[in-house]
Amino acid sequence: MPWPARLALVAFLASAAPGHAQTLPLPAQLPALPAAQQAHMDRDLLEIDIPRLHALYARHRYSVAEVTRWYLGRIARYNGIYRAVQTVDAEGALAIAAREDAQPPKARHGALWGVPIVIKANTAVQGLPDTDGWQGFALPGHAFVAAKDATVVAKLRAAGAVILGITNMPDFAASDTNRSSAFGRTGNAYDVRYSPGGSSGGTVTAVTANMALLGTGTDTANSIRMPAGTSALVGLMPTRGLVSIAGIAPLDWLRDNTGPIARNVADAAVALDAMAGEDPLDARTQGAATRAQPGPYTAYLKQDALRGKRFGVPAFILDTRADEGSGDKPARYVTLRPQTRAMLMAAIAQLRAAGATVVIDDTLLPRAFLDAAAKVDTRPYRLDGTDRWLAAFGPADYRSAAEYAEHVGAPLPMTLTGTRTAADPVPEGRPAPPSVPQRRLADDPDAQARYYAPQRAALAEYEAALDRLHLDGLIYPSAQMPPPDETMPQDGRLSGGPHSETGWANRLGVPAIVVPAGFYPGGLPFGLEIAARPWRDGDLLGWAYAYEQATHARRPPVLVERGLLPGAP
Repeated sequence: MPWPARLALVAFLASAAPGHAQTLPLPAQLPALPAAQQAHMDRDLLEIDIPRLHALYARHRYSVAEVTRWYLGRIARYNGIYRAVQTVDAEGALAIAAREDAQPPKARHGALWGVPIVIKANTAVQGLPDTDGWQGFALPGHAFVAAKDATVVAKLRAAGAVILGITNMPDFAASDTNRSSAFGRTGNAYDVRYSPGGSSGGTVTAVTANMALLGTGTDTANSIRMPAGTSALVGLMPTRGLVSIAGIAPLDWLRDNTGPIARNVADAAVALDAMAGEDPLDARTQGAATRAQPGPYTAYLKQDALRGKRFGVPAFILDTRADEGSGDKPARYVTLRPQTRAMLMAAIAQLRAAGATVVIDDTLLPRAFLDAAAKVDTRPYRLDGTDRWLAAFGPADYRSAAEYAEHVGAPLPMTLTGTRTAADPVPEGRPAPPSVPQRRLADDPDAQARYYAPQRAALAEYEAALDRLHLDGLIYPSAQMPPPDETMPQDGRLSGGPHSETGWANRLGVPAIVVPAGFYPGGLPFGLEIAARPWRDGDLLGWAYAYEQATHARRPPVLVERGLLPGAP
C-alpha cells in the first residue's frame, strides 16, 4: 500500500506535544461493522482471550474478517479520545483476514491465527510509517516507511496474527509518559486525564481498551512493564537475547528489549512462544535455544506455581530517604510513594496466601546495587546502535545518521547519536547534558571496562543476593507512584509520567513481568512486578499466572466517547 494511502488511515491527536507541530492526520471511514452487529459481538469479544477466540472460530460463529472489523470498530469509536493507535492499517488487516478465512477447514494454523494485534511505533512493519514517535521520521518527503518487517513482526505474522496498526509512543521511547511530536498524547483508558505511562503507552491503552487482543512493547528501563501496570495488563520483558530486537529503533540498543503486552498471562505466554528465537541479525540471541527453558511457555502455567517459592523485596524499593538531587545533578533514586507502598503490602499478603514466602530484608540489594548497575555505561555506543539499525532497516534515502542529516538538512537528535545539537531540549532548571564521545562497541578498547565488566559484576551481585537468601526472584511495584493526572503539574513541572526504579533489569538483561494487582482508591490500576534469574522466563510466567489466578485483579476500563481534555498538552 503506497504511503499517501497509508496516511489516509493514520490517527491524529489534536493536541501536540509541547513546542511541536504534529505531522500525522486523522483516520476516516474505517470499515467497521453495522452498529447492531458490533453491539451483538461485544458480548462475545470484549475481554476475549486467544483460546476462547479460537473456539469461536472453530464453531464458525465469526469469521476472521468479522472479528477484525469489530476491533476496527472499537478503534473508530474510541481512538479519537484516547489516541492509542497512530496508524490504522485497515486494508492490510482485512487482507490478512480474507486469506485466513479462505484457508481449508483442516488447514494447520499458527498459535496466533486470526488474533488481531497492534505493534509499537518503533518496530518496523513493512509498508507502514516507522515514526519512532518523532515528527522527524514523519516529515513529508522524508518519511521513514519500513521496507521490511522487524524480526518479531515477521514471527508474529508467521504465527497468523492480524496486524491492525501501529501504536503511539513518545519520541524515541525516551519518556515515562506518552507524548509524541508526531502524534500527540495518549490518555490512560481508566481515566483519560491520567498518564498511561511510557513508552509503550499506546499499546497498553489499545489492549486494555479492547482495541486489540494483544500488542508489542519495547523496554529500555521500564517501558513494557510500567505502562502495563498503569493499565491492568500483563507486560513481559524477557531475558535479553530470548527475543530479537532487529528492526526496532534503538533508544539504547545495549539495553533495549521487546516483549508482549496482553490482558492475561496465558496470552502473553502464547505470544512469547511466537516471538522468541535466534536471529542472525541480533547477536544477543545466539545460543538462546540452548540457554532458554524449553517451550511451550504455556506448559509453565500452573495454579500452584507459587507454592513453596521464595521472593524478596529489594531494599532500594522500600528506601524512603529523600533524594531531590542538587545543583546540576538530578535525583538518582525514585522514592516509593506511601499509597504505592500500601498496594505493595497488600500484594505481598496475596502472594503469601498463595503459598509463597516473601522476604523483606534491609541487606537485600540496597541502593548501592543501583549504583553498581549504573556503572554499565552504554552512552558511548548510541550512534553505533542507530547506524546499525538504519543500515539494516532504514529507508533508501538514509541508511546512517550522517545520511539522514544530509538528506533532511538537519541532524538526528542527541538521543539517537550521543551528540548534542542546537535543537536538543535543555532540562528545566539544569544545564544541558554534554555530548558523549561516540565509539563502535566492536572496536572500542575500553568496552570491557565501560560495559562488559560492570554488567558481569552487577549481574553477579544480583544472583549472589538471591543465593544468599535462597530466593527464586524479586517482587516490587511496576512504578514507585500512581499514574499522575496530566491536567496538573507533577513536582511543579509538566507531567513526565509515573516513574519506576526498574531500569537495573535492562542493564543486567534479566527477565521481569508485570501482572495486575489491584486498584488504587481513586480507581487507577496498580501493577506488581516479578523478576527472575536469566533464562527462567517459563518459571516467571508460571509465578505470574498463579498470582493472576489467585487474585483475578483485572477489571476492564469504562471508556468515554467525548474528550475531557480539549487543548491539553
